[in-house]
Amino acid sequence: MDLFAPPRVIEARLFSRMPDGLRKPQRSAWADANRGGAPTDCFLEGPCFDARGRFFVTDIPHGRVFRVTPDGWETAADYGGWPNGLALAPDGSLLVTDYRHGLLTLEPDTGAVAPVLETILSEGFRGLNDLTVARDGAVLFTDQGQSGLQDPSGRVWRLGADGRLDLLIRNGPSPNGIALNRAGTHCYVAMTRSCEIWRFALRADAVVGKAQCFFRAPAGASGPDGLAVDAHDRLFVANAGHGQVWVVDAHGVCTHRVDCTGFGRWPTNCCLAPDGTTLLITESGSGQVLAAEIPPP
Repeated sequence: MDLFAPPRVIEARLFSRMPDGLRKPQRSAWADANRGGAPTDCFLEGPCFDARGRFFVTDIPHGRVFRVTPDGWETAADYGGWPNGLALAPDGSLLVTDYRHGLLTLEPDTGAVAPVLETILSEGFRGLNDLTVARDGAVLFTDQGQSGLQDPSGRVWRLGADGRLDLLIRNGPSPNGIALNRAGTHCYVAMTRSCEIWRFALRADAVVGKAQCFFRAPAGASGPDGLAVDAHDRLFVANAGHGQVWVVDAHGVCTHRVDCTGFGRWPTNCCLAPDGTTLLITESGSGQVLAAEIPPP
């Protein structure tokens, strides 16, 4: 039974394409584990703007972070990691969730990379994926690893500005993208393999109760990935596999969809540009960044 009107379509357009000279069509340990061993010239993720309004993306399998400008692509950092998510830290640096190395910091001007949190009591993470920063400076991040329906043990952590580390979720079927509502009172987490967005209240004592399925994406070859929230408290859900970005209002109703299938079926993440209305999307299958103009509610 259809309970709501079909989501209205927003067309995506090309914003920028990774130049051929930067692509590395080769096998890698990451591609062997996550792309069936296929040579992967790039896999874009982590769209993010820094404090000066410069736009950055990550390239997971080849350990690179790029600054994308109207004049082209510049290598901001090149190191031996698997960088996925990016977020702006309160001090103006960029925070990186790296599958190999944990939580890192990246100086956007120099490209210097340094560890923030590599282990928990000497034990390694499963494999960090994405992150978001709260108003009080706390960093919330997902620890996805190879969790899924066969092993729902993915985790969500919160690192407070005082250094306290809280484990908020320990039973996630592939926790991936993460975002906060505008008030900072609730957290959204994309559970890729169950095709759900979980929503739960944040408490100072780190007790999580009554976590809710806020939005359910259609089943398919993959599932919900990166998340973003706009000034109207709408949630943007990049859905790899279906080639869509779902636009979900504050009540959990999907009102629009950004159709990326003209470019590929693997939109992995998204962020709002400084203008608040342009959505930038990493289309990882083709190594392109797409843009879409989001209408008001």
